[in-house]
Amino acid sequence: MTSATLNEVSNKIRTILRDHGRLSTAADQLTEDADLYQAGMTSHASVNVMLALEGTFDVEFPDAMLKRSAFESIAAIRSAIEQLTSGR
Repeated sequence: MTSATLNEVSNKIRTILRDHGRLSTAADQLTEDADLYQAGMTSHASVNVMLALEGTFDVEFPDAMLKRSAFESIAAIRSAIEQLTSGR
């Protein structure tokens, strides 16, 4: 992905986190590697985030990716999205 595309993906992720993550810190103030769970995201909120990601990026997270580490940071989420959309 180009850096512009990476920024676009990160911005979409931040919007989803703002709308569904229930974070105590504003998503646009978090670094790419900030721990989203420490920023207030619960396991319930992470399911809502996952569903919003699937709809936004037209992907489906396989069971192997349904673990805390895949959703622990913006960078981790972006990496998962990259894996799911590669080869399109």
